[in-house]
Amino acid sequence: MIRLVPNHADRIRRTAEVTFHFDGTTLPGCEGETLIAALMRAGVLHLRNAPHDGAPRGGFCAMGLCQECMVRVDGQVVEACRVTVTPGLQVARL
Repeated sequence: MIRLVPNHADRIRRTAEVTFHFDGTTLPGCEGETLIAALMRAGVLHLRNAPHDGAPRGGFCAMGLCQECMVRVDGQVVEACRVTVTPGLQVARL
């Protein structure tokens, strides 16, 4: 028998909410959380296109091993799981 665990999402204490920009759209995030977490909470799952077939790619491991979450942040190509959200961050899909 499976024991259901209550939803404790309302107990999560988040840092101050800030805004950042993804492909020209202003999105909310919590200062200091990873960019991949903020993008996923905002419903953004398509971060780049695969180089060989153009298929959409997004976050996979969320810890910097797979390089699937590559985006352009302030002009540099980085992994979204290794960048923290700061106010006004400029992020673009590859």
